[in-house]
Amino acid sequence: MTNKIYYLSTCSTCQRIMKELGIDETFNQQDIKTENINEADLKTFAKQAGSYEALFSKRAMKYKSMGLKEKNLSEEDYKQLMLDEYTFLKRPFILIDGEAFVGNSKKIVEAAKIKLNK
Repeated sequence: MTNKIYYLSTCSTCQRIMKELGIDETFNQQDIKTENINEADLKTFAKQAGSYEALFSKRAMKYKSMGLKEKNLSEEDYKQLMLDEYTFLKRPFILIDGEAFVGNSKKIVEAAKIKLNK
């Protein structure tokens, strides 16, 4: 199974995490700014994370500017927003041997590091 990371090349946090995990050319790398995640991959991550909302970044500037904070969003809304606009994806998304790691919390990065070192 191919290991893959969805990241944002302009994001210093993504760069730091990639360096910390030792992600190199053996990893399939996808810059979501130039090629957003596809629906099938997003569905896979949502299944593992338990929901589309779990993958959604409420820190994105557009979240407030579009007035989404005041709306009651459904799972379908979260999914469509992420497919339409890469900034709504929590990043990075990392797939290691079929296991998904989403976001940049210390706990997530540590878990990905452990999985990579097995």
